[in-house]
Amino acid sequence: MDSILRTSLEALIGTRFKKVVPVSGGDIAQTYLLETDSDRLFCKYLQTPQAYDMFQCERDGLEAIRNTGIINAPETYYCEKVETGVVLLMEYIEARRPTTSDMFTFGTQLALMHKERGKDFGWKSDNYIGNLIQTNSSHQHWIDFYVEERVRPQLEMARRIGRLSEEELPSGEVMKNTLREIIPDIQPSLLHGDLWGGNYLISTEGVPYLIDPAIYFGHSEVDISMSRLFGGFQDGFYQAYEQVLPGEGPVDDRIRVYQLYYLLVHLNLFGSSYYAGVKAILKSYFY
Repeated sequence: MDSILRTSLEALIGTRFKKVVPVSGGDIAQTYLLETDSDRLFCKYLQTPQAYDMFQCERDGLEAIRNTGIINAPETYYCEKVETGVVLLMEYIEARRPTTSDMFTFGTQLALMHKERGKDFGWKSDNYIGNLIQTNSSHQHWIDFYVEERVRPQLEMARRIGRLSEEELPSGEVMKNTLREIIPDIQPSLLHGDLWGGNYLISTEGVPYLIDPAIYFGHSEVDISMSRLFGGFQDGFYQAYEQVLPGEGPVDDRIRVYQLYYLLVHLNLFGSSYYAGVKAILKSYFY
């Protein structure tokens, strides 16, 4: 951390740091552990035009999760513009390797969070997945939301940047017709929205925490689909989850079509190594 940023942060919280330690974080922001005489803070720092909006959305999502009283998320303290960029300061969670019992608790709590219902599908504002905008306009029907607010914007982005051709994009109506065959009527559930293995922590006390949300009200199986895409979740997590919220009908098909969104996001963020996965799902369901 450079001296200008350090000075700005010390002025913001009103005390000097004993130690500033870079820590592993996401692919976008610089992250640090800040130690004072009395506390430990987690700092995310970003220098992009959309940084303040991104961090405000992250703070909003973490607070919404905390406010359920069901599953933990780090408490946020400051989201501020500083001289050289934007910082988000929050509670630092000391993490440990999950035990089987921890993951069972995590699965149970996530399922209970998914029982938190919304009136419609969407969220009160747009937010971000990675550094890509995620639109959250309200829809009464889940399939309309998933196609119009999730898959089609990413398909169009992939076409614009040359990672999919015009001919490879299915129409919205084709997608909706297919999804009507495999998705039952559902109620809007509060979702984390980006639940891969790097977006949860188990504290040293065995308490699950959700981090880096891309929150909205959607189908509960979306979080489960993302969790299965890259691994990082033990069997006990799924067993506990399914005791509270068992799936119905063609779950495997829904997992694949929900993973399409995340593969498209990765295609647009990270490039052609995700093309084969995207094309396989498009070919299986939408051509």
